[in-house]
Amino acid sequence: MIRRRSSLPTFVDDFFGDDLFRNFLDESERATTPSVNIKEGKDDFAIEVAAPGLDKKDFNINLNNNVLEISSEKEVKDESKDEKVMRREFRYTSFKRSFTLPDTVDAEKIKASYNNGILSIKIPKREEEKEKPVRQIAIS
Repeated sequence: MIRRRSSLPTFVDDFFGDDLFRNFLDESERATTPSVNIKEGKDDFAIEVAAPGLDKKDFNINLNNNVLEISSEKEVKDESKDEKVMRREFRYTSFKRSFTLPDTVDAEKIKASYNNGILSIKIPKREEEKEKPVRQIAIS
């Protein structure tokens, strides 16, 4: 089982909820945490991160003491010029998600890809942890 590590204490999340701070922010300034799907297959775990609008160069994926960290930071510059007025705005979009991996994974063989707004990470299980097929045992 992969456990998600939160960057905020859960009692704060439970008490205030996500909407408390979002009500004070402009739509373009709201921090977003992408949705994540985690699946366990027979031979591996799969993590899918919904992150449309980003490029694969915008992601950082690190493994630190069996904790998989997925993060992204992107700077967007909006600029408009009139005859006498120039407006420039900078926006930053960032997130960080952390997952504690079980000891049953083969950390050296983790692979990631990004396609159509989905970051996919395949985390293979160690050979000895994979499900073995049913074997008939002869009686002597």
